[in-house]
Amino acid sequence: MAKILVVEDEEAMRMLIKEELEDEGYEVKTVSNGKEALNFLSSNDVDLITLDIEMPDMNGLEVAGKIREMKKNVKIILLTAYSHYKSDLSSWAADDYVVKSSDLSQLKNAVKKLLEV
Repeated sequence: MAKILVVEDEEAMRMLIKEELEDEGYEVKTVSNGKEALNFLSSNDVDLITLDIEMPDMNGLEVAGKIREMKKNVKIILLTAYSHYKSDLSSWAADDYVVKSSDLSQLKNAVKKLLEV
């Protein structure tokens, strides 16, 4: 079973993503910010990370770069409400980019695609 880490500062969205991905059969852990994500990853392995961009303390693009240094093979999906980040060169650290929506089918499809590779 694939392990996923959800990094999302909004609790309602974090719980929704967790439930939806668990329903798809994944083992899901959650954290609420970039620092928690980096701490978690220092002692745990995951197959994929969904990463919010707009977060307090450290934005998701910065966290993605640090994750790439720590865990080169982990898949990263940037998840944000703002589509303009897609053209930001610092989003290079991600394997996919999904604009947030209450319909999580695009996210679930991206997760499935990246974990099949």
